[in-house]
Amino acid sequence: LSLQERLQARYRGKRYSFGYPACPNLEDQQGIWKLLRPEDIGVRLTEGYMMEPEASVSALVFHHPDCIYFTVGEEGPPG
Repeated sequence: LSLQERLQARYRGKRYSFGYPACPNLEDQQGIWKLLRPEDIGVRLTEGYMMEPEASVSALVFHHPDCIYFTVGEEGPPG
């Protein structure tokens, strides 16, 4: 898939976690490791670039002033 095709995936929500179509390479997590040092709180990266403990999560989170927040169960944006 091209980058454009990955970013146009037809799933609900935007998944900017490593391993999903927008960021398919798990080894890119090494950059987060160098920057944030999660091993200091007990999270480690395996040789296969998976995180342990298993329930650990990494993601790329962005802010935009025009973003709309939503809550599960409500219709439309708040306000």
